[in-house]
Amino acid sequence: MASAVNKTAHPFTKANLEDLLLKRFFYAPAFEIYGGVAGLYDYGPPGSALQANIIAEWRKHFIIEEAMLELDTTIMTPEKVFVASGHVAKFADWMVKDTKTGEVLRADHLVKNVLNERLDRDKALQEAPADPKKKSKKEVIKPLEATVKEEYESILNRLDEYSGPQLGELMKKHAILNPGTGNEVGEPVEFNLMFASNIGPVGNNTGYLRPETAQGHFVNFSRLLEFNNGALPFASAQVGRSFRNEISPRNGLLRVREFTMAEVEHFVDAADKSHPRFKEVADVKLRFLRKEIQSAGKNDIIETTIGDAVSCGMVANETLGYFLARIYLFLTKIGIQPARLRFRQHMDKEMAHYACDCWDAEIHLSSGWVECVGCADRSAFDLTQHSKATGKSLVAQKPVDPPRIIHSTEPEWNRKELGLTFKKSSQEIMKKVEALPVEELEKIRAATDNEPYKLDLASGECIELSPKYVKIVDKTTKQTVEDFTPNVIEPSFGLGRILYALLEHSYWARETDIARGVLSLPALIAPIKVLIVPISSQESFKPIIQDIATKLRKAGISSRVDSSSVSIGRRYARNDELGTPFGITVDFASVSNGTVTLRERDTMDQRIGKVDEVISVVTDLLEGTCDWDAACGRVPAYSGVQAIEGA
Repeated sequence: MASAVNKTAHPFTKANLEDLLLKRFFYAPAFEIYGGVAGLYDYGPPGSALQANIIAEWRKHFIIEEAMLELDTTIMTPEKVFVASGHVAKFADWMVKDTKTGEVLRADHLVKNVLNERLDRDKALQEAPADPKKKSKKEVIKPLEATVKEEYESILNRLDEYSGPQLGELMKKHAILNPGTGNEVGEPVEFNLMFASNIGPVGNNTGYLRPETAQGHFVNFSRLLEFNNGALPFASAQVGRSFRNEISPRNGLLRVREFTMAEVEHFVDAADKSHPRFKEVADVKLRFLRKEIQSAGKNDIIETTIGDAVSCGMVANETLGYFLARIYLFLTKIGIQPARLRFRQHMDKEMAHYACDCWDAEIHLSSGWVECVGCADRSAFDLTQHSKATGKSLVAQKPVDPPRIIHSTEPEWNRKELGLTFKKSSQEIMKKVEALPVEELEKIRAATDNEPYKLDLASGECIELSPKYVKIVDKTTKQTVEDFTPNVIEPSFGLGRILYALLEHSYWARETDIARGVLSLPALIAPIKVLIVPISSQESFKPIIQDIATKLRKAGISSRVDSSSVSIGRRYARNDELGTPFGITVDFASVSNGTVTLRERDTMDQRIGKVDEVISVVTDLLEGTCDWDAACGRVPAYSGVQAIEGA
């Protein structure tokens, strides 16, 4: 039976975690030797491996499990794409400037940080015993009045709903200053978050670094539909870099200017947003924060199954609900604590005008609740906008059962005569006539060579149409299929935020020593799975180490050999900081009888067995077919006597 572990002996300290991450080079400020650039970070070996493992699991969980169509689209995007999507006009945040220093701050974050600081200070004041000897009467900080605290909490719960001018009013009303300088700030102004550039050498072809990967899906919709044999629903997926010129990057990986996203675009008929696999997740319980609760200035959580949430209309439809449940299952599988995960619904003023419902998966961290995944029903907005901008048909077809009989009145053109007479104006004439209501078409039908139909052109010219050029005919057709513009359900993952949240949720310190940090990363996504530790540098150990490393590689298990001169305890401790779940120790008994010791990271329990036996156990542990308790039943406990006997 595995030993019990106390992971809450010491309160979480963000500074200790950040020291560990920097020391072990999970990530570090980019261009650090040049002074760094705010909002840009480089991942070191463990951070890169951790991100790659998260992405690999994401691909299994979504792309492979759901048979999605994977894309890899370009980062540089022509301006006209983002004009159509609305990003050029609307992809902006509100910023304010320090009136004296010119420092730029994001307005909503300034309000959030200052009000939270006041509430935290008030809480500490209430909890701390009064000490009149330490302060004069002038220095005594008065507690916040109950009505003020209630107003602050209401503002914070509704913060995403405020416009720029409303944020400006809040800052004036509550005397919110730049906390770094104590200076006043100016009125909020909009700042577009996209990085602009030029495509090509001439400089007249504006482009942008994409702020999301989504548009690459929409502009390729027709090809995706054809690849899927015209069948809906289907989903496309993509993992890639995105860029946002954040106003004031803060909190490490939580707000950066370059980051990795994983996005899904699930195309579906608006008339049927059921999901064939919804029953599989209907009983999954989620924690919801509804928009009505937030609008009332509260943050009460409702915990219910996704099945009930959809059936009562809280979540708009089955497909949206299905993805919310799948998001939850993914996040908890890779190590996010379920009790610190909630789904917050966008409020009416916050939600994009084209969306019919949107939920953010928020993870609770030391800095508060942080959005890490967005899941929106974007309706047909994106495909409609790109179709309007390009004139290209971005539609799918579905059968009409029973078929419809359609009667229509249409113009039938003598294109040769029309072209000879009206030349370049022919196309304009045809478009204008084809757009006329039936009443006008009947007038054209009644026209004769002697009394032609008169049509005004854009140039101001009035031309005459007679049966020589066009006849109006009645047609009857049977419609067996109809065109429709699909709706889109979009789960969008910020992988950097998820990675950092996972590190916070995994970090703790040994009960015996607060300086001995541990990352309890699930073996599924740990950067290194196994540490191979020779007890000494004896030459006789080398063939055994090589044999173990080779067998682990063949099993697809990442490992690392640490034969440094520091103590074996120190070697294990620093790999606990890397989140390495298992260690294999090569000692004198390994040479004499082929046994090695297997160590589990969290409990520090050690077992002993033959090399192949231990590798088999490790393989099963990493594949999830057994847990540590089961492993303890397969290999006996290590007492230390075995190594002495083998020496």
